[in-house]
Amino acid sequence: MTTMTFEKALAELEQIVAKLEKEGTSLNDSLALFEKGVKLARFLRGELDKAERKVEILLKDDKGGLKAEDFDPGAAAGEGAEAKDNGPAGRAKGEDDPPF
Repeated sequence: MTTMTFEKALAELEQIVAKLEKEGTSLNDSLALFEKGVKLARFLRGELDKAERKVEILLKDDKGGLKAEDFDPGAAAGEGAEAKDNGPAGRAKGEDDPPF
């Protein structure tokens, strides 16, 4: 059995969505695809949650509190771009979460 990775699961979910968007899929096949898609989406959400927890651990200050820092994609890519104030970093729990 191969180990599921985030990238493999995301690619498979994208294929399932493409199949579901096409006409001509039977109801039973559509339901089976949908069920598999829900399982993949849950796996992906779990992987994202784990990654978020790791990032929070890495961002803790010496007193155990989180240091809020804006994400600067230019600095992350090594371009040395100045940070822009794009509002609060992160998002509220539940915002844009899938309904499952």
